[in-house]
Amino acid sequence: MKTIIRTAETHPLTWRLRDDKQPVWLDEYCAKNGYAGARKALGGMAPDEIVALVKDSGLKGRGGAGFSTGLKWSLMPKDESMNIRYLLCNADEMEPGTYKDRLLMEQMPHQLVEGMLISAFALKAYRGYIFLRGEYVEAAENLRRAIEEAKQAGLLGENILGTGFNFELFVHTGAGRYICGEETALINSLEGRRANPRSKPPFPASAGVWGKPTCVNNVETLSNVPAILANGLEWYKGLSTSEDAGTKMMGFSGRVKNPGLWELPFGVTAREILEDYAGGMRDGLRFKAWQPGGAGTDFLTESHLDLPMEFASIGKAGSRLGTALAMAVDHEINMVSLVRNLEEFFARESCGWCTPCRDGLPWSVKILRALEQRKGQPGDIETLEQLCRQLGPGKTFCAHAPGAVEPLQSAIKYFREEFEAGIAPQVFGNTRSISGIQPNLLKSRW
Repeated sequence: MKTIIRTAETHPLTWRLRDDKQPVWLDEYCAKNGYAGARKALGGMAPDEIVALVKDSGLKGRGGAGFSTGLKWSLMPKDESMNIRYLLCNADEMEPGTYKDRLLMEQMPHQLVEGMLISAFALKAYRGYIFLRGEYVEAAENLRRAIEEAKQAGLLGENILGTGFNFELFVHTGAGRYICGEETALINSLEGRRANPRSKPPFPASAGVWGKPTCVNNVETLSNVPAILANGLEWYKGLSTSEDAGTKMMGFSGRVKNPGLWELPFGVTAREILEDYAGGMRDGLRFKAWQPGGAGTDFLTESHLDLPMEFASIGKAGSRLGTALAMAVDHEINMVSLVRNLEEFFARESCGWCTPCRDGLPWSVKILRALEQRKGQPGDIETLEQLCRQLGPGKTFCAHAPGAVEPLQSAIKYFREEFEAGIAPQVFGNTRSISGIQPNLLKSRW
């Protein structure tokens, strides 16, 4: 297995991490060039200049969508009279199999604080919130301590670094809802409302928290900002071997020898991560399939392992890079059981706002349970495929259901025989039909 040597030049997100896994507090963070990006940004750069720099750097959102961060920032209104603006950090890391933001917040809290400070200055936001998954108790404690340290050092609060810029930052813990990963559901929850997604437009950039302009970015996205400001866009682009700039927190879970998380450049192949960093499958297990970036991404097969881990390549293969924390599936795992488990999670986490998601996902779970118990009926697989189409992009109020059916549709595509094995043999009198349906009954059934 490869050993990563982290340096400031190659690993902007993780080079400061301690070997003992303890948090890097203010003194140590500053000794390792911490807040250098913030001092540069607030000390002589105009907000629009920072937005342009981040846009030109090619930084994309690290929450899963991969949208241009600088472009998102540029959508905030230019009207100076709209002086109440908010910056939200989406730290509601509820995607099964994803744990990258947790590491950054627990061990490198000041990096996120600095990223939010720079971003808030660029967006002219006077207040920020870190919307944190409620189960991340240690992350909450460490972030609150880091915020207090930054306040005492004059890096948060009023007249930061003597520039006249004011910025307050708060940690807000959620009640544990997957749907809060959707930015408008997050905003509703922050306001004390039910965590349902909002209709768009208006988009948060024009009407977000309490009706004011709001920008929502992911933890890892904001953590990239300090290094871009400190080292420049050419350096940042040079970190990657791909069209996607910079590095990415990537990993492999499942029954591999060394499950984990590593900061790697875009363009590294999935096979390299699996074999060189995760150590390959455990002894006696054969590789079967993988999800590139969380439970809501399509399964791919071994033939896709040589693809570079980047947004475009994984997208062309029929899946999504997502959070880039992959899950390996071994030959002992039944795909019907695996997908049933995932769909149970997504059905439970539906906000219930729209009918296709509220009723379609539980329906898929019911069918999958029957197939898992070898009690499926002829036509069940076709019904699941129809549900995948009816719950696809553009058919529901938000992206929850389209993401939920991605593992289902891909599992049927690549492992249909495992679903067919769940169809119970159909007996008609003394005649057993191989297909489960006698020819003279086809017309009446369909």
